[in-house]
Amino acid sequence: MVPAEDEKSLPLPERWPRASKFALSACAATVAELVTFPLDLTKTRLQVQGEAAAQGSGAAAGQAVPYRGMLRTAAGVVQEEGLLKLWQGATPAVYRHIVYSGVRMVAYEHLRDSVLGRAEDESFPFWKAVVGGMSAGAIGQFFASPTDLVKVQMQMEGKRKLEGKPLRFRGVHHAFMKILSEGGIRGLWAGWVPNVQRAALVNMGDLTTYDSVKHFLLLNTPLTDNSLTHSVASGCSGLVAAVLGTPADVVKTRIMNQPRDKQGRGLLYKSSTDCLIQTVQGEGFMSLYKGFIPTWMRMAPWSLVFWLTYEQIRRICGVSSF
Repeated sequence: MVPAEDEKSLPLPERWPRASKFALSACAATVAELVTFPLDLTKTRLQVQGEAAAQGSGAAAGQAVPYRGMLRTAAGVVQEEGLLKLWQGATPAVYRHIVYSGVRMVAYEHLRDSVLGRAEDESFPFWKAVVGGMSAGAIGQFFASPTDLVKVQMQMEGKRKLEGKPLRFRGVHHAFMKILSEGGIRGLWAGWVPNVQRAALVNMGDLTTYDSVKHFLLLNTPLTDNSLTHSVASGCSGLVAAVLGTPADVVKTRIMNQPRDKQGRGLLYKSSTDCLIQTVQGEGFMSLYKGFIPTWMRMAPWSLVFWLTYEQIRRICGVSSF
């Protein structure tokens, strides 16, 4: 035990290690989110494009929407809605990452260092990294689901305006209150199951890959714990996360964007499984990878910016390397 007088003289990261790591994770995630957010909006628009269930329900006003690729979708947003619309929904996205990244990073380190435990040579066995990554991602995403729901729905507001549909929300606070009034607490967690499933897969790709690749390089190559090692590990983690997470992301986006009744129940899909089946039957298996390119192009720079920022601010603040 450290005496109370001595504890007060310790640096903040040593006095409150988990709170400090939570704050540092949130700061790094905010930087990464703002830099790469236009790609996230493009990905979301692509994933609901040509949605068979919505067209069948009359949500598309009986008109077939011509398919746009990633570049044409992004260019269309700029031309038809304005440059700043590429950041529509960025505020709830930042709110989400304050919760999501803060919780998942602290949870993973706690699982790695205190629950699952490292091997005798200080390495972290791959199967433990998989369990830790999936668990941390699922926990973080469950707490962050309401902000993710608001982000997805606000990203679609510009598209609704162009289609002549009334806007649903005036801002982030109004979106939260409207969803709460229409669907209750349950409505705020609409789509949480595919959300958590996706987060578990993404973090199996992101946290597991980054941690495993980084420590493999440190133990088996001449590379040291520097920005080059962090860059290589983050590049690998972004690719694996995109491959594992895109199908669940498509299902999550469609469930969260669908209209709902007063009880918060979806009008297009009964569950994530129903959405998966309808999507594959109506549009083919590869529709599950709609938005893969912008997802990967976003995850790669997101991972790079996040991990480089996170490792650097940990070093600056006197916290040991991840």
